Amino acid sequence: MLFDTKGHCFERHIIMLHVRWYLSYKLTYRDLEEMAAERGLEVDHTTIYRWVMKFTPGLEKAVRRLKRPPGRSWFLDETYIKVKGQWKYLYRAVDKEGNTVDYLLTAKRDRKAAQRFLSRAVKLNDEPIKITIDKSGANAAGIHAHNEGEGTDIEIRQNKYFYNVIEQDQRPIKLLCRATLGFKRFRTAKITIGGFESMRIIRKRQLEAEGYTSAEIFYSMAA
Repeated sequence: MLFDTKGHCFERHIIMLHVRWYLSYKLTYRDLEEMAAERGLEVDHTTIYRWVMKFTPGLEKAVRRLKRPPGRSWFLDETYIKVKGQWKYLYRAVDKEGNTVDYLLTAKRDRKAAQRFLSRAVKLNDEPIKITIDKSGANAAGIHAHNEGEGTDIEIRQNKYFYNVIEQDQRPIKLLCRATLGFKRFRTAKITIGGFESMRIIRKRQLEAEGYTSAEIFYSMAA
């Protein structure tokens, strides 16, 4: 059971509802506090924050385990995420159908970070045949380093038109991050973004659960 709420003051379905809403929609913790109050529930926004921090890692692990393998043509990019007033970098990859391959929040944007992300993505998924990137020298160097270290021959393609696939997929995650009003800690950012990405994977229908809504899939996993 992902949501083992033993010892909590609120019933499990209330906790699950607030966690799903926060991870799915552009809402702040105070928005959810007000929404709960309209329904006669006295839930402090800090309590909802603790629920998200506690239960999101388990959800993320379950989604990663159940996610279908992506295609073998990837699009890789990194985007800026502000944490405690400083820019950090969210590496992401999707396949040509727009399905999420993997994601990783890092402190730096360089060859080592790109190689680290790619190595993890390959470990968790089938190895890609080719990867499309922008003109980033760090990403190209990271792929070359992976090929040399692992003895692989992943093709690198740099094409600004094909590259729009990953750029379009960045927007929903960036909008969700913007709604948080800024992350205060790297750990908080990592957990929260993992939840955002997990719900996006569910909503993209990347799990083996045909015929069910995103909410039904989430609640079935949580239960």
